[in-house]
Amino acid sequence: MSEHTEVASGLLDGIKKNARLVVIVGFLMLICGIFAIGSPLVAGVYVTIFVGAMLIVGGLAQCFLAFQAGAFGKGLLIFVVGALTAVAGFYLLNQPLAGLASITIILAAYFVIAGISELVSAFQIRPADGWGLMLFSGIVTLLLGIMIWRQFPLSGAWAVGVLFGLKLVLGGWSLIFIGRSVRGAVKDVAG
Repeated sequence: MSEHTEVASGLLDGIKKNARLVVIVGFLMLICGIFAIGSPLVAGVYVTIFVGAMLIVGGLAQCFLAFQAGAFGKGLLIFVVGALTAVAGFYLLNQPLAGLASITIILAAYFVIAGISELVSAFQIRPADGWGLMLFSGIVTLLLGIMIWRQFPLSGAWAVGVLFGLKLVLGGWSLIFIGRSVRGAVKDVAG
């Protein structure tokens, strides 16, 4: 059995043993996603604060690594990048609204680039199965990026929070469906 198959089997076993918990976590994610969509500015600010905290932790870890590697020799570049990462994190924590604006610009650019990439890829694989879906995804992604960009700075108040909320809603629904289907399958086998 391959390592991938073992991991998938272990994950499935874990879901089977904890199907109820999977459904509960799915409902919690769904509720949090609905709140995030309902209050996107608040959700966006919290996402920004979380990203800032993670940048601080990552930056300080890089600085620590640089000192372990000899900061003023081989590790100088690691130290500089770590320090800049930590500074960016402190900026996001201290100025979450300005940080949210920065994240929104990055998000818009990402969607534009990803959309163009998907469009090009769709035409490259045409007429293979799924090329139309990839084309549709590319168009939607590109239009979303353009919409966020054109509505900036107003989009900073909704884009990150709504997209984070949608991610939570979709993830929550998938966990609910997976947990319920596994519970149903276990009941059918037991019954």
